[in-house]
Amino acid sequence: MSDPNAPLHGIRVLELGTMYAAPTVGRMLRDFGAQVIKVEDPETGDFARHWTPQKEGLSLGFTRLNAGKSSIGIDLRTDRGRELVRRLAAKVDVVIESFRPGRLETWGLGYAELSAANPGLVLVRVSGFGQTGPYSELPGFGTVAETASGFAHVNGWADKPPTSPPFGFADSIAGISAAMGAAMALFRRERTGRGEEVDVALYEPLMFILGDMILKYTATGEIQDRVGNGTGSASPRGIYQAADGKWLSIAASNQGIAKRLFHAMGQPELLDDSRFATNPARMENNEVLQAKVIDWVASYSREEALGILEKFEVVSSAVNDSSDIVVDPHFLERTLVEVKGEELLKSVLMPGPILHMRESARPNYDGVPRIGQHTDALLGELIGESAESIAELRAAGVIGGND
Repeated sequence: MSDPNAPLHGIRVLELGTMYAAPTVGRMLRDFGAQVIKVEDPETGDFARHWTPQKEGLSLGFTRLNAGKSSIGIDLRTDRGRELVRRLAAKVDVVIESFRPGRLETWGLGYAELSAANPGLVLVRVSGFGQTGPYSELPGFGTVAETASGFAHVNGWADKPPTSPPFGFADSIAGISAAMGAAMALFRRERTGRGEEVDVALYEPLMFILGDMILKYTATGEIQDRVGNGTGSASPRGIYQAADGKWLSIAASNQGIAKRLFHAMGQPELLDDSRFATNPARMENNEVLQAKVIDWVASYSREEALGILEKFEVVSSAVNDSSDIVVDPHFLERTLVEVKGEELLKSVLMPGPILHMRESARPNYDGVPRIGQHTDALLGELIGESAESIAELRAAGVIGGND
C-alpha cells in the first residue's frame, strides 16, 4: 500500500503497454502513490523481461521499470481476454497503452468504448508518431524517435556519424511527459468529473528539449550540426581530461561563471582580452579559449581541479561512472534506492523517484512481479470473478501466469 499522503494515493492504473515508454509512465505514477496493474501476455509476459543485462534470469531493465507493480496475465488476442480488460478499465482511473494507433479501436477498447462505461477515465496513449498525422500508423521505437526528431543529427562530433544514446532516451522522456499528462488530466477531472485522452508521440518531447534547433533554422536558414561537447550557444563549456586521466565537466554558461573560471585558472586578464570579454566573442574564438581550459585542467588531478573550481563557485562536476555514483554520499542519501523483497537483488541499487515532495514519503520498491502473479486476486477483487470462473478462464487459456 502506498503512503496515504502520496499525491496519487487511491488512484488505480491499468497498464497495457510493454517494453519501455508505457511502463515508464506506470513507474512514474506508481512512484507517487498509484496502484499500477500491469496486463501481460500470460505466456511470454512483457518482452522487457527478456532484456539484458540479467541476473539469474531476472532482467534488470524490467526490474527498474516494474518493481512494485501488480501483474495480471490476460491474452488480449482472445475476445474473452479483451472483455476482461474492458471490465477492468471500468474500475480504474487511468489506462496506459502503447499499441500502434488504431489497435485498441479494432479490439473495441478505444477511448469511446472505455469512457462510455467510465466517463472519468484517463486514457494515456504513447506511440511512435502519435494518434494523428500522416505518420500515425507507422511503427516507432525510441531509436526512430531519436533520429526523426533531429536529436541524432546534433548529437556527437562533427567528424563522426549521427549518434543515438545507449539507453532508452526518447522512451524515458516520452514516459515522463505522458505521466505529466496523466496527472494534468486527473487534476482537471477533479474539477469537471470528465476524463481525457492523452496522446504522446515518442519524438515530440525529445524534439522540444532540443532547444532552438528548429527556431534557428526557420529564423536564419542555418542547420545546427554536431559540435561535440559544446552547446553552440555559450563558451567555455565542455568535458576535460585531468592529469590523472580522469574527466570532469565545466559549464561557464553565463558571464559571471566565465569570470569566476578565469580567476580560478589564475588568468583573470582573459576578461580584458576582446576575444574573450563577452559570450559572443568567446563563441567566435571558442577553439582558442577551449585550448586554454584544456591545458589548465590537464595540469591538475581531477580532485585538485574540482577543489579549485568549487572554491571559485564554478559550475563543474566529475564525469561519474557507475562505480563513482554508488559510493557518492549525496546520491546514496537522496537518489538511489534498493529493490525490496527480491533475494536475487540484495544490495542492488537503482534510481528512485525523479522528484521529491515534502509531504509524501519515498516509495518502496517491493519486489518484481512474476507474470500474472496477481491475476486471481485482482480479477476477484475488481470485477467479482468467482474462483470457478477464474479456473475456467485459465483452462481456456484466456488468463494465466505464475500465480
